Amino acid sequence: MLPWTVIGLALSLRLARSGAERGLPASALQGDLLFLLDSSASVSHYEFNRVREFLGRLAALLPVGPGALRASLVHVGSRPHTEFPFGQHSSGSAVQDAIRAAAQRMGDTNTGLALAYAKKQLFAKAAGARPGVPKVLVWVTDGGSSDPVGPPMQELKDLGVTVFIVSTGRGNLLELSAAASAPAEKHLHFVDVDDLHIITQALRGSILDAMWPQQLHASEVTSSGFRLAWPSLLTADSGYYVLELAPSTDPGAARRQQLPGNATGWAWTGLDSDTDYDVALVPESNVRLLRSQHLRVRTLPEETGPELIVVSHTRPRSLRVSWAPALGPDAALGYHVQVGPLRGGAAQSVEVPAGENSTTLQGLAPGTAYLVTVTAAFRSGRERALSAKACTPEGERSRAPRPQPQRTGGREP
Repeated sequence: MLPWTVIGLALSLRLARSGAERGLPASALQGDLLFLLDSSASVSHYEFNRVREFLGRLAALLPVGPGALRASLVHVGSRPHTEFPFGQHSSGSAVQDAIRAAAQRMGDTNTGLALAYAKKQLFAKAAGARPGVPKVLVWVTDGGSSDPVGPPMQELKDLGVTVFIVSTGRGNLLELSAAASAPAEKHLHFVDVDDLHIITQALRGSILDAMWPQQLHASEVTSSGFRLAWPSLLTADSGYYVLELAPSTDPGAARRQQLPGNATGWAWTGLDSDTDYDVALVPESNVRLLRSQHLRVRTLPEETGPELIVVSHTRPRSLRVSWAPALGPDAALGYHVQVGPLRGGAAQSVEVPAGENSTTLQGLAPGTAYLVTVTAAFRSGRERALSAKACTPEGERSRAPRPQPQRTGGREP
């Protein structure tokens, strides 16, 4: 443990020193970190203990302190439960001990309910949360939930919360990719419960990056918008920000937004795809003079696909579906293929990972018309779908055997 402590101390000193060079206080690395732990009966005691140990080791490597990072632990169960609020523990080792002492709650896996509860905790003074500091959620799950996760998770991200997901089970790739902050490859980890130690350092670094917005920067860039973040330069009493946005080719079409001095982020939406935008953050204060910060961000090309569904290799009980895949930098995270009888009946679904653009649908009924729908899921959370009709041929009918001519020993007359 000592070598990691030395590394953590060295990193903290480096961050403090770089902050001082920019004129920021040494305590500028601040943030509220909420661990969301699946404590329901769907998780075995062995898995729960392994995850608990992983979170404890992760917390021990973070610069936890009253004026720096604060941590809280919330259980997912039939009802959410706070193990400890923000600010109760003033060091990484104290947080580690508290996590190790947490007992499994059991019950249902009501993750959506826990996320709604976590949103209140992350912004509640009574829970020890602080206004104007970066917010990070680390959700460790076996992949399942008894209630919807998407809407409450999107509310958190809309409020500027950075969401990391660690799945130790066989969770739905598309759903978890949409739930995590973008890009998914940085914020979503699929790891066996016995191999969690492999991602500890990478996840620690990503959490610190989210807690340390060194200057005005953009994230979660899509074809129609992006999110901005900046360090805390003002307070609610010392001034306000003016945020300006304009297409690089048309400065006269600028949009402006005034924000309070304790704001540290804003999301622009409804923008044109594949377009360069110039952003300016202007701090206005009577207390001290602060320079404006500038940034150019290019939105991604329009999300397209899937296109041109082709049905082939039709058999009485199966058929193959292919489609033109989504292309470009904002290519689909994966595809959801659904097939159901046109005259009604049970539908079946198949998940197809990104990089593949065909699948064989099995277990169909002979001589039946079907509607096949291919849906592409994008990192922005949006989906695009295309449907086509297909029909399985009739199966071969059984034929009665031909009567064989009877042979006799005599001659025909």
